[in-house]
Amino acid sequence: VQLVESGGGSVQAGGSLRLHCAAYGYGISWYWMGWFRQAPGKEREGVAALDIDGSTTYADSVKGRFTISKDMAKNILYLQMNSLKPEDTAMYYCAADPNRKTSIQVLGAGYYNYWGQGTQVTVSS
Repeated sequence: VQLVESGGGSVQAGGSLRLHCAAYGYGISWYWMGWFRQAPGKEREGVAALDIDGSTTYADSVKGRFTISKDMAKNILYLQMNSLKPEDTAMYYCAADPNRKTSIQVLGAGYYNYWGQGTQVTVSS
């Protein structure tokens, strides 16, 4: 299982970015998928998650601004980020795991076994 993120960059506040996570070695339709972020000096936090049935979960801080989705034909997970704020600045990681998760676990980094290398998102004011 290999995950490769891309799409990060530097934008001004209010701008948008679309992150990609390409999966290799397995079909993402069979895995719980999530986006996480980690800012310097802070713990890794869950941003958005996608169950195998298509249900989505978002952290309160990004609700209404971020959208997680997947393209099963391309085996890619996306994170559309709109109305970006300086506090969204962080390294963003995608993660995958085959085990069923509760609504609380889906945004818990400790419940995912496979991780990408991360892509940096920087939002300036």
